[in-house]
Amino acid sequence: WSAADGLVYDFFDETFVRAVPSGPYARWVVSCDYGTVNPTSMGLWGLSGQVWYRVKEFYYDARAQGAQKTDGEYVRDLICLIGERRLDCVVVDPSAASFIEALKRAGFAVTKAQNEVLSGIRMTAEALKEGHIVICEPCRDAIREFSSYCWDLGEGTRDQVKKEFDHAMDEIRYFVATILRPQRPEGFAAAFVERGVV
Repeated sequence: WSAADGLVYDFFDETFVRAVPSGPYARWVVSCDYGTVNPTSMGLWGLSGQVWYRVKEFYYDARAQGAQKTDGEYVRDLICLIGERRLDCVVVDPSAASFIEALKRAGFAVTKAQNEVLSGIRMTAEALKEGHIVICEPCRDAIREFSSYCWDLGEGTRDQVKKEFDHAMDEIRYFVATILRPQRPEGFAAAFVERGVV
């Protein structure tokens, strides 16, 4: 939990990780960052009271595993992730056209994610600090990425993140910007997050 220099979420530590609460849950949503060669990350979110809990995840790194998956295989992985739960929608990066089509053919409601990086990071930081979202213990890959997701501190760069350890980070940001933020038009100001400042 020691923060690396330039960590995006440098406040995030074990106090932000909770056990999965027993239900009931009012809604279920999956957020997804889709990759073919790059990792695919999916997070299962449940709404309990006024808090969204990321209760479970799927994470597949094709490079590490030495084998790519098809869109159909990822749809089956999503079905295993949600189990018997009734899903409201799947929030997906709008650039993942083939996967979106496969999800629609499988009968899933798809919401194309709001994908502005800096505002999404700001909203995610605020949502974590205010307790609007909680990362649960089974989400080990997301927790690992929180401790590795860094600003690009290279000379000449400005407010850019490194494109590594960012797959769960991206889909969590998609969820916050697309599902959580529209529910809170008042009283949910986006905290400004810059390199080295939270």
